[in-house]
Amino acid sequence: MAGIENIYPVDVYERLHSGDQLLVVDVREASEVAYGKIPGAKHIPLGELAARAGELNRDEETVLVCRSGGRSAAACEYLHSIGFNNIKNMVGGMSGWTWRTE
Repeated sequence: MAGIENIYPVDVYERLHSGDQLLVVDVREASEVAYGKIPGAKHIPLGELAARAGELNRDEETVLVCRSGGRSAAACEYLHSIGFNNIKNMVGGMSGWTWRTE
């Protein structure tokens, strides 16, 4: 879909550690996030995204993350449908994240 790109976990890691401005939004459930999330990621469960989309900046580069990439892809499609154009889906989700979590 136009406006939605994929990004790989290694690229997210490198971008975050190079000081790039990048918002990571974790759309997993609280029980999943309890096992760890990307440091600094904002937690908005997919089921709350419609109600909480106003917490996000439409112009900020945003990466959506879930366990494997499916829910985050759905989150990307939803955000794109309401006017977010700088969003990316992290391919493989947290299953592909091998670095430190919080």
